[in-house]
Amino acid sequence: MLRRSAVALLLLVPVAACSDESPAPSGDPEPTGQAVHAPDVVRGLTRLLDRRADAVRGDDQDAFLAGIDASDANFLDDQQTYFANLEQLPVGEFGYTIDPASLTRAGRSYWAVVDVTLELDGYDEVPVVTRDRYQFSRRQGRYRLASVSDPTWEDTHDVQTQPWDDGPVVVRYGSGVLGIFDPGSEVHAGDVVADVETGLADVAARVPYDWDPRVVLYALSDPAFLDGLEGLPGDDPQALDAVAFPVPASPEDGSAADTRFLLNPDMLDARGEARARLIRHELTHVAVGARADDAPTWLNEGIAEYVSVQPMAPEDQTLSREALAAVEEGRVTGMPADDAFSGPDAEVAYAVAWWACEYVAATYDDDLLWFLLESMGADDPDEVLELVVGVDADTLARRGAKLMKKTFAKRPAETGSPSATPTD
Repeated sequence: MLRRSAVALLLLVPVAACSDESPAPSGDPEPTGQAVHAPDVVRGLTRLLDRRADAVRGDDQDAFLAGIDASDANFLDDQQTYFANLEQLPVGEFGYTIDPASLTRAGRSYWAVVDVTLELDGYDEVPVVTRDRYQFSRRQGRYRLASVSDPTWEDTHDVQTQPWDDGPVVVRYGSGVLGIFDPGSEVHAGDVVADVETGLADVAARVPYDWDPRVVLYALSDPAFLDGLEGLPGDDPQALDAVAFPVPASPEDGSAADTRFLLNPDMLDARGEARARLIRHELTHVAVGARADDAPTWLNEGIAEYVSVQPMAPEDQTLSREALAAVEEGRVTGMPADDAFSGPDAEVAYAVAWWACEYVAATYDDDLLWFLLESMGADDPDEVLELVVGVDADTLARRGAKLMKKTFAKRPAETGSPSATPTD
């Protein structure tokens, strides 16, 4: 069943609640793709979308499918899958808004830009508005939905679809966890959700912010969503074991409605502390959220690494061979640049950032570490660092590297560990 609260349908054009859909106007069609001003058509399309939203709200699949142009069997199947996906999600606010100015006519069909409002109740801070270009056909004097996408339009308008838009998903719930899996990853759902539940508790105990420990997790066997995420560092998304990413409130509003995180398919069957540590790293980004917007990458990633290892006994904390070699060979002369966290020396960059934070926490306490993060703002980060800690970034990196070397000198190093991802 659909879980919901305050479900609302957003309509651009007011319509009498009891009115039926108006028949499509007769006459010669406008030239293909030509914009048209047709208020009666907009009213008819709005009523169609009204009924579609009502069907979602009422868990009525028959009503949902009744408004679809069934001449395309593939589209009908896709819409059945979409409805089944929505039934599993904690849908809060849900609705459609059609843009009358975008209406064009192509033969006996119409195209229009439609905003879809969907709030994951209990997870999104505000409803998420996404936008796409829909096609409507006219059959037996009534409008029918014929397509909910236009690939060419999407390419030029930076449309980011969600997993439930593109294929079947399997939703699993945990304490504070909304897990989005697919048929290929469902077998791992229990273990992954349990790891995230534990990670939420661990991170909530360390991050000193008023933060509701809830998260939306994507753990998919299909890499398509990861490959399609924009703004990822580096050239190969598949090289990233996990990534925390913001979900914009709307195409016009750059603020984040939520910060979610995704596991690389390769991490689904990982076992032991490596995956748990990776999850804690990404959950730290989720917990910190916009507070890290003005922080340099080294501080943002260093704090996430610092928090990720706190539940571990000191002797169980590991370091990559590459990072330890860089320290022992004296190659750490300053703080890594932002692009180093997605380059060939990423493991070294993460280790240096981590141990810069370890140095601050060990020399003072971790309260100063969080104060440093909160102090980052419009001022130059290096000036803030010198004011708060009393050293510049390069000096802090060298001191952290020295502490790292002393700590790991007698321990075996790992050949590698899951790579966290810089969060924009």
